[in-house]
Amino acid sequence: MPLVVEMPCKPDTHERRVPLAGPPVRVVLQACDSDGQTWGLMSVDLDDPARVGPVLSALLAAAAANIGAQAGSGQPFVVKGATPQAGSQRVRLQGHRPQGPAVEMVVAVFTHGTRVYQMTALGDKLQAEAVDTFLASARINP
Repeated sequence: MPLVVEMPCKPDTHERRVPLAGPPVRVVLQACDSDGQTWGLMSVDLDDPARVGPVLSALLAAAAANIGAQAGSGQPFVVKGATPQAGSQRVRLQGHRPQGPAVEMVVAVFTHGTRVYQMTALGDKLQAEAVDTFLASARINP
């Protein structure tokens, strides 16, 4: 993976196939927990460039649905070396865990060619500085 990200903990890697704005695709997730917060990086390699925009939107909608939040609009998210894409953005969400407690989530989506990435921070109360550091660490190596 050409993407480099600094996570505050050692992630576990999981893979599975999921339907995402069309036919199922192979999703690779790296995630870890630190100080009551969950940090994640997901990637999916698409064969069809036409699917990139819809998949970016689907990822944001799925993240919001996972915590019962409204997707809403975000702010542009730029990663050094990433492919410019109108759908690349950072969104802050507030919702609830399945068991009921309130939760905050920051989700950022972006692309490199036909590979789509999602970075996620999730916790009862996210530390803005830690989230900013995590997101700012992302860069695509040539």
